[in-house]
Amino acid sequence: MLDRRDFVGRLLKDRGDLMVLTGLGTATFDVAAQGDNPLNFYIWSGMGCTAMVGLGLALARPDRRVAVITGDGDVLMALGSLATIGSQQPKNLSIVCIDNAVYAATGMQPTATGTACDLAATARSCGFTQVMAPTDIAEADTLRPLLHSGQGPLFIHARVGTQKHERIIPTRDGYGMKYRFLEASGKRS
Repeated sequence: MLDRRDFVGRLLKDRGDLMVLTGLGTATFDVAAQGDNPLNFYIWSGMGCTAMVGLGLALARPDRRVAVITGDGDVLMALGSLATIGSQQPKNLSIVCIDNAVYAATGMQPTATGTACDLAATARSCGFTQVMAPTDIAEADTLRPLLHSGQGPLFIHARVGTQKHERIIPTRDGYGMKYRFLEASGKRS
């Protein structure tokens, strides 16, 4: 099993102008642990919507690279989003699923990925151009360039352990975050 914090850190090393959206819970803490960035958009509520928000952003901004970093619980809540992304084929979108097979934020209840559901196979069957399932932390270094220049849609299914890391809690000011994100991405409201 990969260490989630180390894996996310390696993916986001030298991230440049990559736009990053995070799902509710530990994915947000992992991204924030790499340093707050005005091109981070933390989705604090709406579990299950992160991939679709990423799709909307990728379609609206085909000139920019978009990475969604979220957990298995968020992806499972909206499996249909994988089919929609597969049918739209956004070349600039990557979905990184950090899969610990539990709902960590609500008490470590098991998710379906621990028994029956293979999210990499699901993404593949939904038409994702590239599907990667790293098993070694060093693979993060070879996956990083795909976030910046690979042909999407890309799905990275990273199985991680359930180790606990410090919760790095970024801003919860949705209004302020929206405007700093728009400013940093070169668009004004």
